[in-house]
Amino acid sequence: MPKTSSAKKALRQNKTRNTRNVSRKTTLKIAIKNFSRSLSTNKEEAKTKLAETYKTIDKMAKVKLIKKGKANRMKSRLAKKLK
Repeated sequence: MPKTSSAKKALRQNKTRNTRNVSRKTTLKIAIKNFSRSLSTNKEEAKTKLAETYKTIDKMAKVKLIKKGKANRMKSRLAKKLK
């Protein structure tokens, strides 16, 4: 356990950030999964899901959960799957 007050605050911040990041990663995975599911059923629905997934990926890159290059790579691969 941390002894100094600054170490205690750092631990609190770490816990908060960890829960936030886990939540965001889950949101990203769910968006990708929903796109993949709609891809197998309906092409028109998949196009709208792709736009939503792009939006989610861009948000995660903006808050630096994933790097910009990885976000671009993910979007490229999803678009390739749609074709």
